[in-house]
Amino acid sequence: MLALDLARDVEGSLRVLCLGAHSDDIEIGCGGTILQLVSACPQAVFHWVVFSADPEREREARHSAGLFLQSQCRHQVVVKRFRDGFFPYVGAEIKEYFEVLKHAVSPDVIFTHYRGDRHQDHRLLSELTWNTFRDHLILEYELPKYDGDLGSPNCYVPLDDTVCQLKTEYLTAAFKSQLGKRWFSSDTFRGLMRLRGIEAAAPAGYAEAFYAHKLVVSPNHRDSS
Repeated sequence: MLALDLARDVEGSLRVLCLGAHSDDIEIGCGGTILQLVSACPQAVFHWVVFSADPEREREARHSAGLFLQSQCRHQVVVKRFRDGFFPYVGAEIKEYFEVLKHAVSPDVIFTHYRGDRHQDHRLLSELTWNTFRDHLILEYELPKYDGDLGSPNCYVPLDDTVCQLKTEYLTAAFKSQLGKRWFSSDTFRGLMRLRGIEAAAPAGYAEAFYAHKLVVSPNHRDSS
Protein backbone atom coordinates (compact mmCIF):
# COMPACT_ATOMS: atom_id res chain seq x y z
CA MET A 1 0.00 0.00 0.00
CA LEU A 2 1.44 3.39 -1.01
CA ALA A 3 1.58 6.13 1.61
CA LEU A 4 1.09 9.89 1.36
CA ASP A 5 3.59 11.48 3.75
CA LEU A 6 2.36 15.03 4.41
CA ALA A 7 5.26 15.75 6.73
CA ARG A 8 7.75 14.99 3.96
CA ASP A 9 5.96 15.97 0.76
CA VAL A 10 4.97 19.56 1.61
CA GLU A 11 7.58 22.26 1.09
CA GLY A 12 7.88 24.74 3.95
CA SER A 13 5.32 24.86 6.78
CA LEU A 14 2.38 22.51 6.44
CA ARG A 15 -0.86 24.53 6.44
CA VAL A 16 -3.86 22.70 7.87
CA LEU A 17 -7.49 23.82 7.89
CA CYS A 18 -9.78 21.96 10.33
CA LEU A 19 -13.53 22.48 10.01
CA GLY A 20 -16.13 21.25 12.48
CA ALA A 21 -19.82 21.99 12.81
CA HIS A 22 -19.80 21.47 16.57
CA SER A 23 -17.29 21.79 19.37
CA ASP A 24 -16.02 18.22 19.47
CA ASP A 25 -16.36 17.18 15.82
CA ILE A 26 -12.78 17.85 14.73
CA GLU A 27 -11.26 16.08 17.71
CA ILE A 28 -13.47 12.98 17.40
CA GLY A 29 -13.07 12.78 13.64
CA CYS A 30 -9.35 13.45 13.25
CA GLY A 31 -7.86 14.15 16.68
CA GLY A 32 -5.30 11.36 16.43
CA THR A 33 -4.19 12.54 13.01
CA ILE A 34 -3.84 16.09 14.33
CA LEU A 35 -1.70 14.89 17.22
CA GLN A 36 0.60 13.04 14.82
CA LEU A 37 0.86 16.03 12.47
CA VAL A 38 1.75 18.32 15.38
CA SER A 39 4.48 15.89 16.41
CA ALA A 40 5.83 15.24 12.90
CA CYS A 41 5.53 18.85 11.64
CA PRO A 42 6.41 21.22 14.50
CA GLN A 43 6.37 24.14 12.03
CA ALA A 44 2.84 23.36 10.85
CA VAL A 45 0.22 26.11 10.95
CA PHE A 46 -3.34 25.17 11.94
CA HIS A 47 -6.49 27.16 11.24
CA TRP A 48 -9.23 25.62 13.40
CA VAL A 49 -12.87 26.63 12.88
CA VAL A 50 -15.89 25.53 14.94
CA PHE A 51 -19.15 26.77 13.46
CA SER A 52 -21.62 26.33 16.33
CA ALA A 53 -21.14 26.72 20.08
CA ASP A 54 -22.85 28.33 23.05
CA PRO A 55 -20.60 29.95 25.67
CA GLU A 56 -19.99 26.69 27.58
CA ARG A 57 -19.25 24.72 24.43
CA GLU A 58 -16.98 27.49 23.17
CA ARG A 59 -14.91 27.25 26.34
CA GLU A 60 -14.67 23.51 25.83
CA ALA A 61 -13.73 23.92 22.17
CA ARG A 62 -10.90 26.34 22.94
CA HIS A 63 -9.64 24.19 25.80
CA SER A 64 -9.63 21.11 23.58
CA ALA A 65 -7.91 22.86 20.68
CA GLY A 66 -5.19 23.94 23.08
CA LEU A 67 -4.68 20.35 24.20
CA PHE A 68 -4.55 18.89 20.70
CA LEU A 69 -2.52 21.66 19.06
CA GLN A 70 -0.19 22.32 22.03
CA SER A 71 1.49 25.61 22.81
CA GLN A 72 4.47 25.25 20.47
CA CYS A 73 2.27 24.85 17.40
CA ARG A 74 1.20 27.96 15.48
CA HIS A 75 -2.58 28.04 15.31
CA GLN A 76 -5.68 30.18 15.15
CA VAL A 77 -8.93 28.99 16.71
CA VAL A 78 -12.20 30.54 15.53
CA VAL A 79 -15.56 29.71 17.12
CA LYS A 80 -18.73 30.90 15.39
CA ARG A 81 -22.30 31.06 16.70
CA PHE A 82 -24.39 29.62 13.87
CA ARG A 83 -27.50 27.91 15.22
CA ASP A 84 -26.99 24.22 16.00
CA GLY A 85 -29.18 21.98 13.85
CA PHE A 86 -30.24 24.77 11.51
CA PHE A 87 -27.26 25.10 9.16
CA PRO A 88 -29.22 24.46 5.92
CA TYR A 89 -31.63 27.24 6.87
CA VAL A 90 -28.87 29.78 7.46
CA GLY A 91 -26.74 28.44 4.63
CA ALA A 92 -26.26 31.80 2.95
CA GLU A 93 -24.58 33.22 6.06
CA ILE A 94 -22.35 30.18 6.42
CA LYS A 95 -21.39 30.33 2.75
CA GLU A 96 -20.44 33.99 3.19
CA TYR A 97 -18.09 32.96 5.97
CA PHE A 98 -16.56 30.32 3.70
CA GLU A 99 -15.83 33.09 1.22
CA VAL A 100 -13.97 34.91 3.98
CA LEU A 101 -12.03 31.74 4.77
CA LYS A 102 -11.12 31.28 1.11
CA HIS A 103 -9.28 34.59 1.07
CA ALA A 104 -7.76 34.19 4.55
CA VAL A 105 -6.35 30.64 4.34
CA SER A 106 -4.46 28.70 1.68
CA PRO A 107 -4.25 25.21 3.21
CA ASP A 108 -2.26 22.21 2.05
CA VAL A 109 -4.84 19.87 3.56
CA ILE A 110 -8.40 20.37 4.79
CA PHE A 111 -10.21 18.17 7.30
CA THR A 112 -13.99 18.40 7.07
CA HIS A 113 -17.11 16.30 7.56
CA TYR A 114 -18.00 13.25 5.49
CA ARG A 115 -20.40 14.24 2.71
CA GLY A 116 -22.57 11.16 3.43
CA ASP A 117 -23.10 12.14 7.08
CA ARG A 118 -26.82 12.18 7.93
CA HIS A 119 -26.53 15.19 10.24
CA GLN A 120 -27.67 18.21 8.25
CA ASP A 121 -25.07 20.56 9.75
CA HIS A 122 -22.25 18.16 8.89
CA ARG A 123 -23.42 17.63 5.31
CA LEU A 124 -23.67 21.36 4.62
CA LEU A 125 -20.14 22.04 5.83
CA SER A 126 -18.81 19.24 3.66
CA GLU A 127 -20.62 20.57 0.59
CA LEU A 128 -19.40 24.11 1.18
CA THR A 129 -15.84 22.88 1.71
CA TRP A 130 -15.85 21.32 -1.76
CA ASN A 131 -17.62 24.31 -3.30
CA THR A 132 -15.12 26.76 -1.84
CA PHE A 133 -11.77 24.96 -1.92
CA ARG A 134 -11.64 23.45 -5.37
CA ASP A 135 -7.90 22.86 -5.75
CA HIS A 136 -6.97 21.41 -2.38
CA LEU A 137 -6.46 18.08 -0.67
CA ILE A 138 -9.70 17.48 1.25
CA LEU A 139 -10.04 14.60 3.71
CA GLU A 140 -13.50 13.94 5.11
CA TYR A 141 -13.59 12.50 8.62
CA GLU A 142 -16.26 10.27 10.15
CA LEU A 143 -18.23 10.54 13.39
CA PRO A 144 -19.87 7.64 15.26
CA LYS A 145 -23.45 8.39 16.30
CA TYR A 146 -27.01 7.09 16.53
CA ASP A 147 -27.72 7.56 12.81
CA GLY A 148 -25.55 4.58 11.88
CA ASP A 149 -24.08 6.29 8.83
CA LEU A 150 -20.53 4.96 8.96
CA GLY A 151 -19.42 3.94 5.47
CA SER A 152 -16.44 2.45 3.68
CA PRO A 153 -13.58 4.97 3.81
CA ASN A 154 -10.65 4.81 1.42
CA CYS A 155 -7.91 6.68 3.29
CA TYR A 156 -6.34 5.73 6.63
CA VAL A 157 -3.89 7.23 9.10
CA PRO A 158 -2.28 4.56 11.32
CA LEU A 159 -2.02 5.54 14.98
CA ASP A 160 0.02 4.14 17.83
CA ASP A 161 -1.40 3.32 21.24
CA THR A 162 0.00 6.48 22.86
CA VAL A 163 -1.77 8.73 20.39
CA CYS A 164 -5.04 6.81 20.84
CA GLN A 165 -4.74 7.18 24.60
CA LEU A 166 -4.05 10.91 24.37
CA LYS A 167 -6.98 11.44 22.00
CA THR A 168 -9.47 9.77 24.33
CA GLU A 169 -8.03 11.46 27.41
CA TYR A 170 -8.20 14.91 25.83
CA LEU A 171 -11.78 14.35 24.62
CA THR A 172 -13.09 13.32 28.01
CA ALA A 173 -11.08 16.01 29.80
CA ALA A 174 -12.21 18.87 27.55
CA PHE A 175 -15.84 18.06 26.82
CA LYS A 176 -17.37 17.61 30.26
CA SER A 177 -20.81 18.64 29.00
CA GLN A 178 -20.94 15.57 26.74
CA LEU A 179 -19.99 12.87 29.23
CA GLY A 180 -23.62 12.02 29.97
CA LYS A 181 -24.34 11.05 26.36
CA ARG A 182 -24.46 7.31 25.70
CA TRP A 183 -22.15 7.44 22.69
CA PHE A 184 -19.55 9.84 24.12
CA SER A 185 -17.07 7.45 25.73
CA SER A 186 -13.49 6.32 25.43
CA ASP A 187 -14.74 2.86 24.44
CA THR A 188 -16.62 4.30 21.45
CA PHE A 189 -13.68 6.32 20.18
CA ARG A 190 -11.11 3.60 20.74
CA GLY A 191 -13.39 0.93 19.26
CA LEU A 192 -13.76 2.82 15.99
CA MET A 193 -10.01 3.43 15.78
CA ARG A 194 -9.45 -0.28 16.39
CA LEU A 195 -11.85 -1.27 13.62
CA ARG A 196 -10.23 1.11 11.14
CA GLY A 197 -6.82 -0.12 12.24
CA ILE A 198 -7.81 -3.64 11.21
CA GLU A 199 -8.94 -2.39 7.81
CA ALA A 200 -5.70 -0.48 7.32
CA ALA A 201 -3.44 -3.29 8.57
CA ALA A 202 -2.00 -0.63 10.90
CA PRO A 203 1.17 -1.80 12.71
CA ALA A 204 -0.20 -0.91 16.17
CA GLY A 205 -3.74 -1.95 15.29
CA TYR A 206 -5.32 1.52 15.32
CA ALA A 207 -6.16 4.12 12.68
CA GLU A 208 -8.43 7.01 11.79
CA ALA A 209 -10.26 6.79 8.49
CA PHE A 210 -11.14 9.40 5.90
CA TYR A 211 -12.86 9.76 2.56
CA ALA A 212 -10.54 11.13 -0.12
CA HIS A 213 -12.84 11.72 -3.07
CA LYS A 214 -10.27 13.42 -5.28
CA LEU A 215 -6.49 12.99 -5.35
CA VAL A 216 -3.93 14.05 -7.94
CA VAL A 217 -0.95 11.71 -8.29
CA SER A 218 2.24 13.20 -9.69
CA PRO A 219 4.84 10.76 -11.09
CA ASN A 220 7.53 13.44 -11.00
CA HIS A 221 10.36 12.80 -8.57
CA ARG A 222 11.42 15.80 -6.52
CA ASP A 223 15.06 15.80 -5.51
CA SER A 224 15.29 16.65 -1.82
CA SER A 225 19.08 17.11 -1.89
